[in-house]
Amino acid sequence: MEILRRVLAALWFILATAMLAPAFAATPLPVAAPGEVGLSEERLRLIADNVRNWIDRKELPGAVVMVARHGRLAYVTTQGMRDAAAGDPLREDSIFRLYSMTKPVTTVAAMTLVEEGRLALNDPVHRYIPEFKDMRVGTESFDPRTGGATFSTAPAKRAMTVGDLMRHTAGFTYGPPLSTRTHIQRMYQEAGIWSQGWVLADFARALAKLPLVHEPGTAWEYGHSTDVLGRVVEVAAGKTLDHVFQERIFAPVAMRDTAFSLSAAHVARLAQPQPDPVTGKTPELIDFTQPQGFFAGGHGLVGTAADYLRFAQMLLEGGTLDGRRVLGPRTVEYMASNHMHAGIAPGGAFLPGPGYGFGLGFAVRTDRGAADYNGSVGDYFWGGYAGTYFWIDPKEGLAVVFLTTEPVRRAQYRTALRQLVYQAIVR
Repeated sequence: MEILRRVLAALWFILATAMLAPAFAATPLPVAAPGEVGLSEERLRLIADNVRNWIDRKELPGAVVMVARHGRLAYVTTQGMRDAAAGDPLREDSIFRLYSMTKPVTTVAAMTLVEEGRLALNDPVHRYIPEFKDMRVGTESFDPRTGGATFSTAPAKRAMTVGDLMRHTAGFTYGPPLSTRTHIQRMYQEAGIWSQGWVLADFARALAKLPLVHEPGTAWEYGHSTDVLGRVVEVAAGKTLDHVFQERIFAPVAMRDTAFSLSAAHVARLAQPQPDPVTGKTPELIDFTQPQGFFAGGHGLVGTAADYLRFAQMLLEGGTLDGRRVLGPRTVEYMASNHMHAGIAPGGAFLPGPGYGFGLGFAVRTDRGAADYNGSVGDYFWGGYAGTYFWIDPKEGLAVVFLTTEPVRRAQYRTALRQLVYQAIVR
């Protein structure tokens, strides 16, 4: 009887462990009760309440929110649908299009090469991509009296640098609605710059044939800088960007579900957009149900909230996580410092907004009271076109990831989430 009891106990332990293993495997960080890290459990419930309201109003198909403080995961809410049309609910391990949240990953990869002496911020880009030598800058003018427009180009006064690529001062654009450079935007369209059919090396060469919208180093304008940085990384590392990411970031940080393309088995986990409640139109997003060969350092990754929270926590801990170092702490501090010196103008639309400058790969808060939402001086963030967002607040020991698939009103949800998280901090 005693032997049977022990056998049954052992079988129960094995079964229980097997049942719990997926949950443990999916936990990105050690877990804490909110009160253990200075958060109010009651106040945190307002996050779920608001997300539920957005979903009930058909504004969001679904969302995952993760809040970590002092290195421990204190709050998660997962609500809504992964694919509303299929009736498939969202799960914590659902995969999202990260779009521009790819940019910090590319910049971190580049900075690992800077630490090794294989790149330098003041290196000219043409050292790695020769086609970027002797770039030209375009000038557009409009005469309101005649309705006529003129366009001309002139040689750039200096070469763009690797640092310019990291801080969006290289002279590239994305075009309208972020910029009024309509002639250059037409040139971008004619060259097929927004196609997903590129190989990164060919994309960079094609972009090098087009004029810049600013003199390098003179203006911040959001554009294809980080895509070009990805190609610089490939050349400096001697490997394609997907392999660089895997070896230098994804493997050491244990980001198992982040990649440039989805396997057939992972397609069923991809979060899909829903029709907009105002227009009735479903947003057109990159089709990751098909294999992707364009390793776009500015917008090409997909991943989970858990993976990106680990990436954010690695930065918050000064470049290391679980004993594996990606960057040195002084490098992370340097990246998260404001690099918008007095000689750089906010060209186009300055997306970081009031109270923020820009570092290497993300916006950096310089003035707590000037911004339209709560935060700390020194916090840094970025988001993606399809609604994704993250921020890191070193002063509060805070890392937050918000993933959804809603590109139309994304700014208002990000602002609301900021308020909801900070109001939950009670000590």
